[in-house]
Amino acid sequence: MIPAARLSAAMEILDEIVEGAPAERVLTRWGRENRFAGSKDRAAIRDHVYDALRRRRSALWRSGAAAETGRALILGLLLETDPAALELLTGAGHAPAPPDADERAAFRCLDGAPPPVAGDYPDFLHDELARSLGPALPEVAAALKDRAPVDLRVNRLKAGDDAALAALAADGIAAAPVDGVPGALRVTGNPRRLTGGRAYRDGLVELQDAASQAVALLARPGPGEAVLDLCAGGGGKTLALAAAMGGQGRLVAFDANPRRMRDLPVRAGRAGARIRVAADAEVEALAPYDLVMVDAPCSGSGAWRRDPAQKWNLRPADLDRLAAVQAQVLARARAVVRPGGRIAYATCSLLAEENEDRVAAFLARNPGCAKGTERRWLPGAPGDGFYFCEIIVP
Repeated sequence: MIPAARLSAAMEILDEIVEGAPAERVLTRWGRENRFAGSKDRAAIRDHVYDALRRRRSALWRSGAAAETGRALILGLLLETDPAALELLTGAGHAPAPPDADERAAFRCLDGAPPPVAGDYPDFLHDELARSLGPALPEVAAALKDRAPVDLRVNRLKAGDDAALAALAADGIAAAPVDGVPGALRVTGNPRRLTGGRAYRDGLVELQDAASQAVALLARPGPGEAVLDLCAGGGGKTLALAAAMGGQGRLVAFDANPRRMRDLPVRAGRAGARIRVAADAEVEALAPYDLVMVDAPCSGSGAWRRDPAQKWNLRPADLDRLAAVQAQVLARARAVVRPGGRIAYATCSLLAEENEDRVAAFLARNPGCAKGTERRWLPGAPGDGFYFCEIIVP
C-alpha cells in the first residue's frame, strides 16, 4: 500500500470507532478483510489510528470540522504533526481526496482552545487533573499525546543486563538501559521483532514499562518472604516481584477477574518463576503475608498514551466506583498482611483522588498504620505515570 492508501484505511477505521466500535476489534477485522495489506501496512495504519485517538479532541479542533469523522481526525492530526503529509491527499487511486476550499478555510491552530481540548482529556477531569498536577498539567498532557516507548525488564532469574542486550542484538533488536531503573531496557530499534526473538522466547526479557518496573522494585520483596500480588492482572508486576525475590520465598498471585491471569502460568514457566495462582478463597487461607502488592484498578490516566480509548470511555461515575474498589482492596490487604508487614499501594493514575487521597483515607481508618516510601512518576521519565506508597502495618 502507498502511504496515502494507509491514510484512507485509517479514516475508514476511525469512522467506525467514532460510532462506538472498539478500536482493537475494528483493526483486527479490517486486517482479516484486507489480506492484501502486509504487516508493515497494518502496523502503519494502526499507528495512524492510535495517533489520532491520542489527539482526538485537539485533532478535531485543528480540522475545524463541525462533526467528528475519521477524515476530520486525520486532517487535524496531520495539521498538528506532519503538515507536509497533506500533499499525499490527491484523490488519485486509493488516496483520500484533497482538502477542499471549505475544509481549508476551517483549519485552525490550538490557540484559544480550552485546556481539555488542547490537552486531549475529558472536560470533567480538568479540575482534578489541575489539583493533582498543578503547573505540570500542560506538559503531562503533551507527553500523553505521543506513543509510549517499548520497555523491557531483564529477567534476573535467567540473565544479567549484558547477556540480555547481547541476546537482543542477536535477534536484531537494539536496546539501551533506562536511567534510574536497574534492569530496565528501552527498545530503540526493531521492536516488532521482539516476540519472535530468542531473548523474549527464552524468558531473558519481559515486556514491562520502566516505571512499572520501578514500582515493583520499590515494593522491596525479600528473598524469603511470603508475598501476595492482590491485583495481579496479566502478571507483569508478579513476574517482576518473583525476579526481585531471586526465586526464593513464596509468591501468590490473585485477581478478581481470573481470566486476566490466564497467561500467567505460561509466562512464569518461560521466566523460570515459581508463582502460585490462587483462587479467591485461597487468598485468606494462605495468609499471613509479609508484603501485599496492591496494583489497584484505576482510571489508567498515567498510561493513556498506551490505551487512549480508556480516557474517552471514562465517566464521572467511574471514579466513584473505582475509589470504592480501591478502598475495598486496601481493606483486604490489611486483613491478610502480618503484623509488621507492608502493603505496597500503586496505581497507573495521575489523579490524587486515586492516589494520595486513597492512602490518607486508609490511614484514617487504620490507626497505627504509617506511610513509608511514597513516590510519583509523571509520564515520560522513566515511563508511564505511576503512584506508589508503602504502608507499614503495626
